[in-house]
Amino acid sequence: MFKTIRLTSKRVSLALTFFALSALLLGSCASSKKTVYFIDQQDAVLKSNNIPVKNVIQPNDILSISVTSLNPAATEIFNKPNNSYVSSSGANGSNLQSPGYLVNDEGNIQFPVLGDLKVTGMTTNELRIKITSELINRKLLVDPIVIIRQLNFKVSVLGEVSRPTVVNVPSEKISLLEALGLAGDITIYGKKDNVMIIREEDGVKKIKRINLNNSEIFTSDYYYLKSNDIVYVEANRAKVAGSTKSAIYVPIILSILSIVAIIATR
Repeated sequence: MFKTIRLTSKRVSLALTFFALSALLLGSCASSKKTVYFIDQQDAVLKSNNIPVKNVIQPNDILSISVTSLNPAATEIFNKPNNSYVSSSGANGSNLQSPGYLVNDEGNIQFPVLGDLKVTGMTTNELRIKITSELINRKLLVDPIVIIRQLNFKVSVLGEVSRPTVVNVPSEKISLLEALGLAGDITIYGKKDNVMIIREEDGVKKIKRINLNNSEIFTSDYYYLKSNDIVYVEANRAKVAGSTKSAIYVPIILSILSIVAIIATR
C-alpha cells in the first residue's frame, strides 16, 4: 500500500514538473520571422540617399580645438589649456576630467585672442573655416591649420539589448546598426519591428520608429545617428508574458511540488 502511494506521488511530481517546464517554454516562444533583420531584402545595389547627418554644435557641447602653423611660437597661445573642464563619471565610478571648450548657455566659447565666438548652429567644419579665416584676416597666423572635434559625441542604447550602454563616438559618425552592434545586438526578446529613436533638435524632441525586419533603414534619414540620440528597443509580448506568468505561476508550482515531495517521502 505504501509503495503504491509513493510511486503515484512520484508520477504526480514528474507530471507537475513537466507541466511547469512546458508552460514556461510555450510562454517564451516568439515568431522566428520577427527575429530576423531585413527579411525582405534580396541581393541589390542600393543608392545611398541617407548621407551622414550634419551634427550642429549645441549648448553644453565640449569642443577640442587645436591650431598649428609654420610658426610654433606664434601658434602656442592658441593651444594653451583652457579652463573649460567637465566632470564625468567613469566606468569604475571615478570622476574623469575632459578638457575642452565648453559651449555655454548663450552658445559661445571663449577662444584665445579671438574672444567670444558664437558657435551654436554651426558644424565643426563650419567653425573650423570661421576660426581659420579670423586668424588669417587679423594677420595672427600664416596658413594656419585648425582641427576641431566634438568630445562629447555619444548615443545611448537602452532596452532589450545584450549590453545597454552609452556609446562614445570619436569619429562623430555612427549608424543605427553600428550602435546596436556595440550594445551586443538586440536580444531574442527585443522587437526589431519597432525600434524607437529619440532625437532632440532646437529644444524639440522627435520620435521615430524603425522596422528592422524590413530594409527601410537603408533609405531612412535615421540610418545615421546624431549626438545624444537615444535608441530604445522594446520587449516583445513573449518576454512580457513570460515574466508575468513566471511571477504568478512559478511560486505556486514550486509550492505544489514541495508538498508532493513531502508526501512522497512519508
